[in-house]
Amino acid sequence: MKLVWSPELASKAYIDTVKWKSDEKLKESGTAEFLAAMAAGWNAKLIVEAWSHGAPIGTSIGLAIAARHTCGRHVCVVPDERSRLEYVKSMAETEVIVGEAEEVMVALKGVNFVVVDCRRKDFARVLRVARLSHEGAVLACMNALQRSNTFSGFRWLEVLEKGTRVVRSVFMPVGQGLDVAYVGSKGGTRGSKKDPSRWIKQIDQESGEEHIFRR
Repeated sequence: MKLVWSPELASKAYIDTVKWKSDEKLKESGTAEFLAAMAAGWNAKLIVEAWSHGAPIGTSIGLAIAARHTCGRHVCVVPDERSRLEYVKSMAETEVIVGEAEEVMVALKGVNFVVVDCRRKDFARVLRVARLSHEGAVLACMNALQRSNTFSGFRWLEVLEKGTRVVRSVFMPVGQGLDVAYVGSKGGTRGSKKDPSRWIKQIDQESGEEHIFRR
């Protein structure tokens, strides 16, 4: 099985998030509505975000809206109690788990959609230990441009668990940079030598050049 795109759900989540921002008179970047549309469009049943103290709450609202449209579960992973208290002030209905990535992600099996902030020191670890769905998953890294000194050499295959099949990835000029990867469904043993080779596209986030290579 694999994730199937639903334009109808994507549209509904996008519009509802735009309406919420309008009601709140927010003029943030389009990250919240974009991610809401993606999560709902892929009909994600388990949406996980990594959030920490001081980060904007708009994206969380968008993901919560997406979860309502997919009848899914929206979970927020925070590093400490301070972050949890700040988060629940605005997101009282969202499930919040406090702890280190390795400790909390193990309890979240079958994740369809993951959102992390590249400003978090443990953003790569969160992605690596995520227990992704066998049907495939979408991974999104926000604020990629703010890590330009180290992110120019970023490769999804270096961040994810060994054997993970990255179908495609793309960098988008949304907010402070949004790096998105689609991880395909598992069709056999991970990392098997029988896995077919594939073409992978990477975009240099500083020059905008596309690099295509075969793995």
